[in-house]
Amino acid sequence: MPKIIVEVMPKADLLDPQGKAVANALQRGGNKDIKGVRIGKRIELHFERPITDADLADARKIGDEFLSNAVIEDVVNVTVEN
Repeated sequence: MPKIIVEVMPKADLLDPQGKAVANALQRGGNKDIKGVRIGKRIELHFERPITDADLADARKIGDEFLSNAVIEDVVNVTVEN
């Protein structure tokens, strides 16, 4: 079943408390080379037909207007996965 993947991340200049907590836990667990973590969202939009360019454009708009909070998040990627 084809799907469109919309990836949303916190804006780069905002704090990411979840990412900070995970980064600290990884450091305590011995992963000293990992210096930072950012945690976002992956949203899957499933289709029962082939995906068109218009569907991709609609997914980008849905991501910007509905799936993300434009004040604190950015839609960073919209891709098709079959």
